[in-house]
Amino acid sequence: MIDLYTAPTPNGYKVSIALEEMQLPYTVHTVDLRAGEQKEPAFLRICPNGRIPAIVDRDEGDFAVFESGAILLYLAEKCGRFLPADRKGRSLVIQWLMFQMGGVGPMMGQANVFYRYFPEKIQPAIDRYQAEGRRLFEVMDARLADHEFLAGDYSIADMANWAWVRTHRWSGISIEGLDNLSRWLGVIGERPLARAGTKVPIDIAELMDAKKSEDAEAFSRNARAMVTGAGDANT
Repeated sequence: MIDLYTAPTPNGYKVSIALEEMQLPYTVHTVDLRAGEQKEPAFLRICPNGRIPAIVDRDEGDFAVFESGAILLYLAEKCGRFLPADRKGRSLVIQWLMFQMGGVGPMMGQANVFYRYFPEKIQPAIDRYQAEGRRLFEVMDARLADHEFLAGDYSIADMANWAWVRTHRWSGISIEGLDNLSRWLGVIGERPLARAGTKVPIDIAELMDAKKSEDAEAFSRNARAMVTGAGDANT
């Protein structure tokens, strides 16, 4: 049994999507970021960095794993799926996983901060992070022109990137003209288990699409309080 410590953010959804796709039994523990639960001693014993997500594998002597990319690798190895065994195939998946960890996530996260959460609109910062997010989308679009998925078969690399890219409207980043990326978004979005993972701990799809202005503004206020307060918003 896996204990999942999470919150409704793309990084959190990466792991719940993986757990659903791998059909591993797990228990959800929602971490209240605004209340600062991620900085309490009990959580810091699991994740020294004080960020979600984190897991505890009860089947392995309460073994704790933090950092979303590390968690995905651990779970893929545990279940023997979504990560090739051969060296080249494994490397391809890890390359595209690191692409998300080092590029897509940080750039979209900063776009969220400056576009949605900071009370002062610093346009050069907004432009920079949205432009870099769009550039990364174009890299993915080129890759997906002749690949169904990012690293061959559907893998943890797709789960990680999809959890972020699906929220592009919230970051103010257009995918217009990126037909291959749009196809990939739709294909994964049709996977029942991937969709199930986006509902853990709650489903914020409509909010992230900015369809409900009142709910979106409430979410922004909560995130803004974390960004301008403790500086620990996990977008």
